[in-house]
Amino acid sequence: QVQLVESGGGLVQPGGSLRLSCATSGFTFSTYAMSWYRQPPGKERESVADISGFDGITNYADSVKVRFTISRDNTKNTVYLQMNSLKPEDTAVYYCKVKLSRSSDYWGQGTQVTVSS
Repeated sequence: QVQLVESGGGLVQPGGSLRLSCATSGFTFSTYAMSWYRQPPGKERESVADISGFDGITNYADSVKVRFTISRDNTKNTVYLQMNSLKPEDTAVYYCKVKLSRSSDYWGQGTQVTVSS
């Protein structure tokens, strides 16, 4: 059974930092690319960052480049999102996702990030 469990969200002031984690189980973690998405209030879900399996190649949305860093620990089956210099527009529910096949996307339950003074 595939499971993805996000944690690490919360309330942070503008300019602050948070580190999100996504613990996974039920599939061979090191084989698959992992992604972070977010859904701001009243908006559609959008891609934030992704990281390939063995070689760890990363890609970022333009809005988070330089500020966010995606990483993975294949020994812990966990993917991370380090978020620095947070802005109010980063407020969203953050989700991790894995695509195991063309028609099989698995999502976590999401973790709320609120950036506000």
